[in-house]
Amino acid sequence: MSHTAELIAVGTELLLGNIANTDAQDVSRALSELGINVYFHTVVGDNPERLKQAVAIAKGRADVIITTGGLGPTFDDLTKQTLAEAFGRKLVYDAEQAEIIESFFKNRLHGAAMTENNLRQAMLPEGCVVFNNGCGTAPGCAFEADGTHVLMLPGPPRECRAMLEACAVPYLKELSQSEIRSHNIHIFGLGESAVEARLHTLMESMENPTLAPYAKESEVMLRLTARARGESEAEALMAPVLEQVQAALGDIIYGIDVQSLENRAVELLRESGKTVAAAESCTGGLIAKRLTDVPGASAVFPGGVTAYSAESKISLLGVAPGVIEKYGAVSRETAIAMAEGARGLFGSDIGLGVTGIAGPDGDGSGLPPGTVFIALAFDGGAYCRKPGIFRADDRSRTRNMSASHALDMLRRFLTGLQVEPDVF
Repeated sequence: MSHTAELIAVGTELLLGNIANTDAQDVSRALSELGINVYFHTVVGDNPERLKQAVAIAKGRADVIITTGGLGPTFDDLTKQTLAEAFGRKLVYDAEQAEIIESFFKNRLHGAAMTENNLRQAMLPEGCVVFNNGCGTAPGCAFEADGTHVLMLPGPPRECRAMLEACAVPYLKELSQSEIRSHNIHIFGLGESAVEARLHTLMESMENPTLAPYAKESEVMLRLTARARGESEAEALMAPVLEQVQAALGDIIYGIDVQSLENRAVELLRESGKTVAAAESCTGGLIAKRLTDVPGASAVFPGGVTAYSAESKISLLGVAPGVIEKYGAVSRETAIAMAEGARGLFGSDIGLGVTGIAGPDGDGSGLPPGTVFIALAFDGGAYCRKPGIFRADDRSRTRNMSASHALDMLRRFLTGLQVEPDVF
C-alpha cells in the first residue's frame, strides 16, 4: 500500500520568516527514501483553532500526518492538545517521561531549576507510541486513529532530526512496502531549458522511474527517481535511463551523486596526484574559497592569490608589464600569464588564472562588462576560455559562473577531455 503524507509545521516564527523551516526538508527527504508520497506542506501559527482547521484538511487528503513544533512547556505549545482533541484522544500523564525530563535538567543542564510547566511535556495522547527525545525535554509520539497515522516531532532542528532518525523512520518503515531511490546527475555547460530540450521525449514518456531537471546556481541537476520494493529493483529500473541520459548529454555531466563541482575537482586532483594554484582578479578569491570548502583540499591546493590591480598582477604573479600594456589587463594573454604565475609561485602542477570585468561598470578598455577570460596552465602549454558575455547587472553571477568555468576546465583537463579547441 502506498501512503500519502502531509507535513504541518507549527510556529508563528515560521510564518513571520524569522527562522527557516529546515525540519520540513529533513522530514520530506526521509519520507521520500521510504517511498511515502509528500503532496502538501502546511505552516500554521501558534493558534489552536487554525491548527484544528489545518488538521481537518490534512485528514481528508493524507493518511500520514506529521507535525513539527509546539511540543514544549509554554502556553503557546499546543500541538499535542490540539491533535489529541482532533482525533478523540485523551492526554494522560506519563510518569516515565516525567522522570526523563527531571533527569535531563539534573544531569544535562547541570542542575538548573526545573519549573513545573516543564512537566506538561509528559502529558501524551493515551495509547501512543512515545518517541524519546535524546537532545531536549519534549518527547514526541505517534498513534493511529480513523485510519490516519499521526506523528508529532519537536521543532528545534537538532531535536527533530535526531528523533526523526531514531524513532519516526523506524515507525514509518513498518507502514511502507516500497522504497524510493534517486540519483542526482550534475551538469555544467548547458542551461536548464537546453537540457530539457535534449531529454524532453524521454522525460515525457516516463512514469517510473521519473526524471526531473533542477536549475541550480551556475549549473543544472537532473534527479532520476524510481519507486520499487527494494534498492536492487529500483537500481535496475534506473540503469537503462541513466545510460540514455549519459548518451544524450555526454561530457557535460561532471558527476553523478557528487556534492559539487569543487568536490569533483578535488577528488580528481587526489586521484591524479596533482596540485593546482589559482590567480584571481574579478572572482576575488572565489575559486580558492570553493576549493578550500572541501575537506582535505590542502593536499592538492597549496594556495591562491587575488591580484585585482594591474600592479599586483605584475608584482605578485610576475605578469610582464608589456603583456598588460599591449593586450590589456582583461585579455587572453593576461589570463594565461596569471595562470602561469600562480603555478610558478606555488610550485603546483596546474595554474588557474581569471581576469575580467564583473560589472556593472566598465574598466575603460572598451570591453563590455561581463567579459571574462579564464586560463589553465600546465607543463607544456595553457588553455584559455572566454565564455559568452555575462550579464553586466549581475556581478555575483558573473563571479560564480567564472569560478565554475575554471573548475570545469580543471575537471576536463584531469579526465582527459577536451578543455578548449586550442593549446597556447
